[in-house]
Amino acid sequence: MNVQQGKWSSDALEVEQIDDVTLARRRKRRNIILAAAAALVLIVVAVFLFGRGKPAGDETKVAVNVEGGAPGGPGNGQMPRVSVMVPGRQQVVREISATGSLAARRDMPVGIAGEGGMVTRVLVEPGQWVGAGQTLAVIERSVQSQEAQQLAASIEVARADARLAQQELERAQALVSRGFVSKADVERRLATRDAANARVRVAQAQLGAARARIGRLDVRAPAAGLVLARNVEAGQVVSGGSGALFRIAQGGELELRARLSQEDLARVSVGVPATVTPVGSSQSFQGRVWQVAPMIDPQTRQGDARIAVAYNSVLRPGGFASATIRAGAFDAPLLPESAVQSDDKGNFVYILDDKNQTVRRDITVGEVSDQGVAVMAGLNGTERVVQSAGAFLNPGQKVIPVRAAAAR
Repeated sequence: MNVQQGKWSSDALEVEQIDDVTLARRRKRRNIILAAAAALVLIVVAVFLFGRGKPAGDETKVAVNVEGGAPGGPGNGQMPRVSVMVPGRQQVVREISATGSLAARRDMPVGIAGEGGMVTRVLVEPGQWVGAGQTLAVIERSVQSQEAQQLAASIEVARADARLAQQELERAQALVSRGFVSKADVERRLATRDAANARVRVAQAQLGAARARIGRLDVRAPAAGLVLARNVEAGQVVSGGSGALFRIAQGGELELRARLSQEDLARVSVGVPATVTPVGSSQSFQGRVWQVAPMIDPQTRQGDARIAVAYNSVLRPGGFASATIRAGAFDAPLLPESAVQSDDKGNFVYILDDKNQTVRRDITVGEVSDQGVAVMAGLNGTERVVQSAGAFLNPGQKVIPVRAAAAR
């Protein structure tokens, strides 16, 4: 029996050699295939889960039930549950907001009242309180002092002449009865005595005027207050034309000059309270309107309401501040902002009729504050007003009302 002996091929014993680039390419292809398979599994699971969603009837109920409440009973599954309120009428404070600049209520410029001269000393600084008549600056007065001494000496000369004239008059009066002196001589001596006394008074008046001029060389505060500015230094030569050397806020009183429109200015009267808040500060200050501008700027159609406030270091003249002016009060329905809707026709609210159906009611909005929105026209306060979710309702839609408290 012939047995054919097979041969081992050398090729069969060779091991396949794979380089690193080929190996990395194969691993990348494997990862892509695994990621695609995982994504396919997730899609299938998602389709399975969301495919078991609610029927169309349930989706409609969720979209319509804007307040998320449970239906009121059988047959009410399609009606939304909404909050309603009866606002009534409340006293609403009319507030006017304005801005303006802070300034001294009475800003007094202090300058040279006399002939002036060289300043020798400045005694005050800005921010310092001064009293009425207090010396702010001293001007050199050596020449004026010498003139005053000269006038004082002239008074003594005039008094000596007056004494001599008086003595001569007395001697003449004693001799006139004996006939040694005529009456005409007595009258001349009388006139001489009177003239001498008059010269004394003239010299005294001249000395008083000189001393007054010396007194006017000192720059003094015309009234008590706060020094706002100092525009003079020692050694400076000043005169009546030098302008204001100091500026003083009388009594330290400040004011806010609030700019208001013509309409708002007509609502403001003297004495109404206001709150002033400087820019950059959280602190507010109470004040009152003390003056309302009698004229309107023809360019801006605005006028000033001047609000007086007490001095405080936070309030600096020249700074900017805002003000809230409480210009009276009125009675009106007060609604939360969520109840008021608006479109191209204006502001409106939804109210409910006796069948719990929504009815559009156009309104006129007044004051808007933290308390709510005041309704000037369109409501009398006894209606049932939809408090929220009005944007999801339509006129004539039937709802389930839930009573809510009125805004306070």
